[in-house]
Amino acid sequence: MGRRFGFRGISGVACLIAVGVAPIFAGESQWVEVRSPHFSVVTDGGEKRGREVAVRFEQMRAVFGALMSKANVNLAVPLQIVAFRNTKELRQFAPLWNGKPTQVAGLFVGSNDRSFILLDLSVENPWQVVFHEYGHQLMNSNIAATTAPWFEEGFAEYFRSIEVDGKEAHVGKVPDDTYLVLQQTGMMKTTDLFRVQQNSSTYNETGDRRGEFYAQSSMVVHYLYDRGLIPKLSTYFNLTIDQKVSVEDAIQHSFDMSAAQFDKEMRNYVSSGRYRFYKLPTPEGIVTTNYAVTVLSAGDGNAILADVHLHSADYTDKAAEEFEAILKTNPANTAALRGLGYSYLLKQDYEKAGECFRKAAQGNSKDPRVHCYAAMLMSREGKLGDPDKVEEMTKELETTIALDPSYADAYSLLGFAYAAQGKPEKGLEVAQKAVALSPRNDGYVFNLAQMYLNNRRPADAIVLLQSLKHSPQPNVAIRAQRVLEEAREMKQAMDAGHPVVINNGVRVETERPADPQARGEAAAQTEVKTLPAQSTPKFVRGKLVNVECTASPGALVNVTASGKPLKLHVGDTRHVLVMGADSFSCKWSELNVAVNYRETSDGTGELMSIELQ
Repeated sequence: MGRRFGFRGISGVACLIAVGVAPIFAGESQWVEVRSPHFSVVTDGGEKRGREVAVRFEQMRAVFGALMSKANVNLAVPLQIVAFRNTKELRQFAPLWNGKPTQVAGLFVGSNDRSFILLDLSVENPWQVVFHEYGHQLMNSNIAATTAPWFEEGFAEYFRSIEVDGKEAHVGKVPDDTYLVLQQTGMMKTTDLFRVQQNSSTYNETGDRRGEFYAQSSMVVHYLYDRGLIPKLSTYFNLTIDQKVSVEDAIQHSFDMSAAQFDKEMRNYVSSGRYRFYKLPTPEGIVTTNYAVTVLSAGDGNAILADVHLHSADYTDKAAEEFEAILKTNPANTAALRGLGYSYLLKQDYEKAGECFRKAAQGNSKDPRVHCYAAMLMSREGKLGDPDKVEEMTKELETTIALDPSYADAYSLLGFAYAAQGKPEKGLEVAQKAVALSPRNDGYVFNLAQMYLNNRRPADAIVLLQSLKHSPQPNVAIRAQRVLEEAREMKQAMDAGHPVVINNGVRVETERPADPQARGEAAAQTEVKTLPAQSTPKFVRGKLVNVECTASPGALVNVTASGKPLKLHVGDTRHVLVMGADSFSCKWSELNVAVNYRETSDGTGELMSIELQ
């Protein structure tokens, strides 16, 4: 991936390479960092504008919490906001098309370890572009339910149009450009819209068809909110995703109208030009003053900008050059050392990456990303079979989490470290935490399935792996299909009473007699236990009445949903997936919750996950 850098004949200075590349904006402007309770804003537009940006994001975060009825709104990936004073500066980070930067007013750059939102302060309204992407981030980190591209993009469009000031928020306005697009392109059938997937050409190819998809998705979500139909979406997605019911039948069953009637409703809704928007009091508790302000040195400012380039596919090689230029001036700049080390890690130059991370840790031992990168390096080097390295890796990840308790990537990787140490229960616990922080990350879900196998819980793994067979990430889908077969074999062996061997938490194997006669003799000597059939997981929202913890570690969770009582059994409270709280509590009562469960009989079930709202 790109070229490598280094001196010939000189050792020990891999992270101090000098090249003739000047820092990005050194000497042109003063960069400051404004820190609010939940955001870091770096800008060269002045302290006042930086505070305005931070306040805007704090307001939008609070409104999202109000819309979703969530007390705690988290981001599983650390977010850095960069506010440029003019378009010229932003263009240096815009995606390239035929070698030239595209024209953008705002931009989102993301990965598992770091995300960036870039905006141009010189344009009239940069907020709608970046808040669309911020809406996606909030959904990915706070909503576990699987939906579809039309709803994902439609909600992000709905979210981006929210207007907030110091007194109230206007929610549900339809931007003028949405009507304009649909006037120019027309509208596709609702069934065609609902069938669009992430790998569809409509979703990915630039042009009128893609613009129509975004605009119509936005209007459908506005319509559903206006008509009070949003609660019916859980039924629709359960039918189409979990039960594989046709789109036409799911529309009829969920919305009490045929697909043709839905089309007519949407055409009338759009042509009327009338919509509802809601005025909500700006949520209380938003801190708007006493933000910490730090004037950044040229090296620190340029290190942040180089980090953006590092996470942009079009600029990774340029980022390495920029980090090296910073280190030429200041060899101890920890952010540049960390960034250059990560660049080497991506290029699989592990020796130089390790040297950079060690130097970065010496300069700033409280940077969670440095510790996580160091652990990632050991994992990439294949050190899970070395007990000393696994212990070192575990310490690095535990330090990462102590410094940043919301770092989902660290939890997911720590699961494998614990498993390699022969601690499968701890591995499962932290893998569940990673999924709780980022429920839509298919990689974390796949890792959780592996942790279930390590804990001899193939049925739970099978549920997750079946959901991943159609992952939009091809590598995840392929691996999920392969491991799904292993999970089924493991379950079959356990059902038949055969012993199952877990090989150091890394690979799952089933231990069976070699020849048919021996298999028959072993089966005759072993009591065969048939596990009950696994029902399809169900999802409901309701009120948690109380929790009965009389037979530890089990519990009984009493919930009312749609006016009916629901008793949910928990086999082990230490291993149930909890969102919205640090751990399961026997003291919970009178709380709004969302639960996933398997129905065992009328009015009872087995709790799979619980989200406090």
